Amino acid sequence: MYKSLLSLTSLNLLTALFSNELLAVKDPRPNIILILADDLGYSDIGCYGGEIETPNLNRLAEDGIRFTHFYNTSRSCPTRASLLTGLYQHQAGIGRMTFDDGLPGYRGTMTHNGVTIAEVLKSAGYNTAWVGKWHVAETPLRPDQRQWLAHQVKHEEFAPKNNYPINRGFQDCYGTIYGVVDYFDPFSLIYGDQPVDTVPKDYYSTIALGDTAVSFVNKYAQSDKPFFMYLAFHSPHWPLHALPQDIEKYKDTYKCGWEKIREERYNRQKRMKLFGDIDNFLSPRQFEDSWEDNPDKEWDARAMAVHAAMVDRMDQSIGLLLKALEKNGQIDNTLILFMSDNGCSNEICQLYSEGENDRPAETRDGRKIIYPKKKEILPGPEISYASVGPKWANVANTPFRFWKAKSYEGGICTPMIAHWPKGIKQKKGSINTAYCHVIDIMATCLDITNASYPDKYNGYDIQPYMGVSMLPIFEGEEQSVERDLCFEHFNEKALIDAEGWKIVQPSDSKTQAWELYDLNTDRSEMFNLASKYPNRVKAMVKRYLEWEKQCKVVPRPAK
Repeated sequence: MYKSLLSLTSLNLLTALFSNELLAVKDPRPNIILILADDLGYSDIGCYGGEIETPNLNRLAEDGIRFTHFYNTSRSCPTRASLLTGLYQHQAGIGRMTFDDGLPGYRGTMTHNGVTIAEVLKSAGYNTAWVGKWHVAETPLRPDQRQWLAHQVKHEEFAPKNNYPINRGFQDCYGTIYGVVDYFDPFSLIYGDQPVDTVPKDYYSTIALGDTAVSFVNKYAQSDKPFFMYLAFHSPHWPLHALPQDIEKYKDTYKCGWEKIREERYNRQKRMKLFGDIDNFLSPRQFEDSWEDNPDKEWDARAMAVHAAMVDRMDQSIGLLLKALEKNGQIDNTLILFMSDNGCSNEICQLYSEGENDRPAETRDGRKIIYPKKKEILPGPEISYASVGPKWANVANTPFRFWKAKSYEGGICTPMIAHWPKGIKQKKGSINTAYCHVIDIMATCLDITNASYPDKYNGYDIQPYMGVSMLPIFEGEEQSVERDLCFEHFNEKALIDAEGWKIVQPSDSKTQAWELYDLNTDRSEMFNLASKYPNRVKAMVKRYLEWEKQCKVVPRPAK
């Protein structure tokens, strides 16, 4: 009887030891961190040719992969909707902005007929966190908008809460619902689903977001589950707000002017062979203005210095995140993807009307916010709402033409870095030329986690995702799927085929003529070949129009 009892006890003990009750078995699937910058130019960071100090992003590139043909939807909220759902932005409900235009592709909020990566991975056993900027929920205007934006009205909800991150698959949530924010005292800040009424006096958005991300990494290190984190920085979107010590680093950097900085960035890109053996890929400057004749040198140099300071501080926060991953033994099995939502913006926000949409007229304590139309106040402090403008945007997007909201490369093509020591088999520091898109992030997450994509979710029929997995690229294979990538935003239209041919129809085209470029030899779209290959254009336009019908681009709003 004693032997029988001992055997039973041993069996029970062994069973308990190998159960999760006494011996936690760590899920071997990788963590995933998506880091999204806001309005970052193609050449802003060091590993893409920039002079801004970004040692942590450079490190990720040196140990991972840089993509040279990674695409977005050319603007903030549509890109975020596509990234999160794997759908084109119109399918995801945000064909334009976060206002309801009453049409299927333009509801101004992320559809429930699509699932987010967080919803899928949470169902598959992942911890999930969102930190940063949301900007995919309808943000209706109010009669008391000016007081609302100045924190002078009680904040209960900033958009319908069923579209908050916590109700779209994210367990831990901290950030802003709206798009434009005061970096020192952001409007629409939430934790979970509750408004954050006040912030400390020394608050700065980029630091707060980075520190929160670190706290979540430390928390999840104690869990058996892997985690998915979407870290969407506000930086470097206007207003140009930065810490004095960060601005100081760049106080003299941009006094040499637009032409010199652009040429230096281009030369660094050539030396690093960012575009392989293409000899001449610098598009002509889009402005004839000479820096020497610029009457606002001091203000313009300061504006770009603040932009650089904002990028620099974002990189510092990413560095703290990497240290937390290393400290917790998580860095090798964490896929980190860094990208931007669109190219640098040409917007001159100084010309906007304050107190409208998400643009405040005064601070919480009643100080007037200045939109310096005459450049009467330097960028940097809280009461100055300014942007770098089109000339510096042309520099930031070196070597391309144009900027945010355009379907040329300067608007839709941005940096993308993939880092995953355990999973990436390509040579460290590789430069990859595959044509990839934010819609591919969902497919990639599904592939590396073995998660299932649902046909139905919370009672809604779910649309099939549109992207393809990048895992084969990580494993050293060539992209095997031939497909078109399509673009439309406020009538800016484009299609890129699997061979690297691209058609573009700009919204301001009086003739409605389509342009044709061979991105294999003409990376910066300098030579329009439409008249030479009319049949190619005709075939590509036909496919583009079919895509418009399939993906809810039409019917489009009248204006």
